[in-house]
Amino acid sequence: MSSGDHPGMGFLEHLEELRWRLVRSFSAIILGSAISYGYIDEILSILLYPSTITNNPIVIQSLQVQSMFLIKWFISFASGFIMALPYLIYQFWKFVAPGLKINEKRFALPFVFFAFTSFICGVVFGYFVLVPFSLEFFSGIAAPHVENNFSIQYYFSFITWLLIGAGVIFQLPVVSLVLSTIGILTPAFMRHYRRHSIVVILILSSFITPPDPVSMLIMSFPLVLLYETSIGVSWLVNRKRT
Repeated sequence: MSSGDHPGMGFLEHLEELRWRLVRSFSAIILGSAISYGYIDEILSILLYPSTITNNPIVIQSLQVQSMFLIKWFISFASGFIMALPYLIYQFWKFVAPGLKINEKRFALPFVFFAFTSFICGVVFGYFVLVPFSLEFFSGIAAPHVENNFSIQYYFSFITWLLIGAGVIFQLPVVSLVLSTIGILTPAFMRHYRRHSIVVILILSSFITPPDPVSMLIMSFPLVLLYETSIGVSWLVNRKRT
């Protein structure tokens, strides 16, 4: 039974509810990973494409016997996670929904759609802007007569963190939606702490993106827009509540 059927559930019942939602979420990821593995060669080609368009040639090398085996499983799991993301967001909302007021539950569908769309926008931004610019920059500062031969494991780890990091950063308006819905954030509060928040977000982006100033600076450009968008989202939510 879901917690929505018994609003007065105890602590152990909530733990049981959480356990089953985690099981469903993990099963969705496994299913998405299995589907992704059937198209793994096409996915790898898409992810390798940015390394083929740099002005400075980049050679991707497999340096270990099991490298491609591990890479394919890793990329399949990451792709499965992205495929299952709408369902994961839905499971999260269903878990917290019983604690919300009736007028707050109407944000369920917009929350799932907004969160997934924001994540995909972040991934697209990372793929078309962040990854190409980073590869171009780092491949261009190599010393003369030094070839850019990158390990395939490092390459995929690098771009995966960039793409997922960009997707996470683009969740800022979603966080604003959730916190505004439960009455924690207001537009006035966000405007007052605008400078402080941007500094905190920049620090957070430096942890999410690879440890280099270039990636962090590229990520910082949309942060101002995202924060202003978050203020607008908070304004819309609070306007409907009044």
